[in-house]
Amino acid sequence: MALQGAPESPALVLREGLLSYQELNCRIARLSGWLRQLVNQPGARVASWAAKGELTCLMPLAAARAGLVHVPINPLLKRAQVAHILADSGARAIIGTPARLTTLEAGDVPADCLALSEATALAEALALDAQLPPSEADPNELAAILYTSGSTGRPKGVMLSHANMWLGAESVATYLGLQPDDRALAVLPLSFDYGQNQLLSHWYAGASAVPLDYLTPRDVVKAIERHGVTTLAAVPPLWVQLGELDWPAETAAKLRRLTNSGGALTVELVRRLRGLFPAARLFAMYGLTEAFRSTFLDPALIDSHPTSMGMAIPHAEILVINDAGEVAADDEEGELVHCGPLVAQGYWQDAERTAERYQPAPAASLYGGMAVWSGDRVRRAADGLLYFVGRRDAMIKCAGNRISPQEVEDAAVSTGLVAEAVALGIPDPRLGQAVHLVVRAAPGTSGAEEALPAMLLKELPNFMQPQHIHWRAEMPISPNGKLDRTGLYQELCAAAEAVRAGRAA
Repeated sequence: MALQGAPESPALVLREGLLSYQELNCRIARLSGWLRQLVNQPGARVASWAAKGELTCLMPLAAARAGLVHVPINPLLKRAQVAHILADSGARAIIGTPARLTTLEAGDVPADCLALSEATALAEALALDAQLPPSEADPNELAAILYTSGSTGRPKGVMLSHANMWLGAESVATYLGLQPDDRALAVLPLSFDYGQNQLLSHWYAGASAVPLDYLTPRDVVKAIERHGVTTLAAVPPLWVQLGELDWPAETAAKLRRLTNSGGALTVELVRRLRGLFPAARLFAMYGLTEAFRSTFLDPALIDSHPTSMGMAIPHAEILVINDAGEVAADDEEGELVHCGPLVAQGYWQDAERTAERYQPAPAASLYGGMAVWSGDRVRRAADGLLYFVGRRDAMIKCAGNRISPQEVEDAAVSTGLVAEAVALGIPDPRLGQAVHLVVRAAPGTSGAEEALPAMLLKELPNFMQPQHIHWRAEMPISPNGKLDRTGLYQELCAAAEAVRAGRAA
């Protein structure tokens, strides 16, 4: 596919300089021609493992144009996870930074997989005259495999078609109202569907993008000022950090829209962001890699309905199905089921897990076909707005009670004493699961450790009270920028088991 931005308009802002749409299309054509010569096997997988830059930005479209399947690997992953992804995907090549490639040990790279540096790849591609025209592949052909961060077991690869990627770009560009003079600061990993869409949605609109691997939140502020950024997409942990900074008014005013996915925004954080960026439209969104994006909340409703997930995005059909398998009534809890052309093609070489998540659409679906049964519990209000209740497999079962982790977390943050919170159910011989709350104190607070339990007693019923509160100076972050719930769960389970073993001894 050819990008439709005006030939001389800016498309990609790199450290080395700015690429116009004409230059971007030319480089995609050359890189795709080089990839075709490197791996002349339609449908073969080609991995990239590098920081944000020209290669990682061009690969999603260049690999697709070459008839190959792109496997972007998060640059924060370590060799064992990369070795698993290479073996699982059957990659025929991995292109990355030398510093990363040298961490791989004997046996990590399959015998039939080439390993090349990104500098070599770009130099050879730009020296070639073998430019490929836009792809005429079947839209349903496989174009990419995005591996999840491995929060539960080993990473699994979600299969995306050409149509999945392009319809996702069109959908987001449409509801965000992107214009050719918009510019995104691409701070999210490009191996993440939300991160990859930062590029594709803006390119669909003829706009531009600035890839940034930031070291501190202040780097984000500086980049927005330097490049005139209008769109900033982030996940809640980064929004929390950005919300704690003092923003120059003229820099904050450059932003036209803020987008959030990968976790819910708290009411307090919504108010903070609205105060810092009064001229920006704040888009609260819900998505899952298996179907890309499902819902967004109209920014006009963010102040009056800050906890809502909103409604279905273009090209998505969202149903709430109750435990009887029927469409849930207003305000009745049920499972979110995503139908339509944004639904991915399942998990790569994993029929068992694919069958668990991808099942026939409910009879009420207008699209039919296969749907993603998310496992997320939601409810739809009479006005059509959706509200998240909790993940089916994340609900805490304490002394016979079902407890939503998010409800405990929201209560903690709403006290003003806590900046971030994670509630977990840790195995307990007496309760089944005990509620553990991991928190980071809000900046400038004092006496929070003593005050929080008393305030939670006022906000939550007795059965929802945390049995243990753990204070952290910093919260652990997963490779995709989210709070690392799985790492915390494993750590607290090990600690609880050690305590029980000590008592037994």
